[in-house]
Amino acid sequence: MSRGQLASILIIEDDQAIRTALIELLEEEGYRAVGAANGREALDYLRRHQHPCLILLDLMMPVMNGWQFRDEQQRDPCLAPIPTVVLSADGNVAEKAAAIHADDFLKKPIQLGQLLDTVDRFCR
Repeated sequence: MSRGQLASILIIEDDQAIRTALIELLEEEGYRAVGAANGREALDYLRRHQHPCLILLDLMMPVMNGWQFRDEQQRDPCLAPIPTVVLSADGNVAEKAAAIHADDFLKKPIQLGQLLDTVDRFCR
């Protein structure tokens, strides 16, 4: 356990390989990480568990995409304060993240150093 001292992070990502890789990476750095395959699954999780220090949010997902999740999150006073960082390969990720009032964004493919710096900023 080095960086995170068991701060928890919710990764909302429909690509199972990416979700699993991010969870393993963050756990190796001392964070607790949990994944959700879409926004609906993430909302269900958030409403039943202790809130994470950070949400990493993919935009393009089935069932409930990142825009829909963020809309629901912002309308819920208990969930709205949780910092949210958009993950996307989209060339306009900065604009898309700003449009949904995300706290930050990371462009895929995600660079490890950038990921850890971003997570550290929100989870210290």
